[in-house]
Amino acid sequence: MSEKMKFSINELYQILPHKYPFLLVDECYDIIPGKSGIGVKYFSINEWFFQGHFPGRPIVPGVLIIEIMAQVTAVVYVAEALGMQNEDNGKSTYITGKLAEKVGYLVRADVKFMAPVIPPAILEVKVNIERKVGNLSRVKVMAQVGRNIVADGFLDVSENK
Repeated sequence: MSEKMKFSINELYQILPHKYPFLLVDECYDIIPGKSGIGVKYFSINEWFFQGHFPGRPIVPGVLIIEIMAQVTAVVYVAEALGMQNEDNGKSTYITGKLAEKVGYLVRADVKFMAPVIPPAILEVKVNIERKVGNLSRVKVMAQVGRNIVADGFLDVSENK
């Protein structure tokens, strides 16, 4: 399947096991199933974590940026499973339980932070699965706000098969 896919927040809610308050990705586009994609998170001052991080100077916690990177990676994997499902039955239906099994687990994060993310901000995360060995994948990740790169690095992900 070479066609790029796009997922709205409603579709992400259906295909990922993450739910509020931890479904952090608002939309995904340019998804090449099993290979790469882009995810977006729209930050406003109303986010629940800004109450304590930090009062008077809100900054998006780095661990949440890594989680967003992992969730976009999960969408790339789920899109591959969705594509295989669609090829099998010709339908465009989401089977949450079956697709969620493809999400896998974050094994390691090696991410460097270059600048803080301060609301309001539109965080764009790009992921590219560079190599797979067995059920482990090395994923190149990069996050930016506008043209400014705020985080860059690699995730190691264990893929569920």
